[in-house]
Amino acid sequence: MTWTLPHPVLTTAVPGPDLPARSAAEPKWDGYRAQLARRGDSVLLRSRHGTDMTTAFPEIHAAALAQLLEQTSLDGVM
Repeated sequence: MTWTLPHPVLTTAVPGPDLPARSAAEPKWDGYRAQLARRGDSVLLRSRHGTDMTTAFPEIHAAALAQLLEQTSLDGVM
C-alpha cells in the first residue's frame, strides 16, 4: 500500500522570543523528526527524508495501534 503523507512541518528560527499574534512556540529538543500514520492494522513511521523507521521503534508501533484511531497521521519529534 502506498501512503501519501504531507510534507513534514519544520521549525523556523526567530531572532528573539517575541512572537507574532496567533503564533505558538516550543523549545527545540534533539531527536528524530518523524511522521506516523495508522491505516487499519498497519503503522508507518518514517523520517522527514522518507526513510522507513517502523521496525526501529516497535514500541511506537504497538502504542499507535493501541491508542490512535484509524486514518490518523502525526508529525513530530521523538
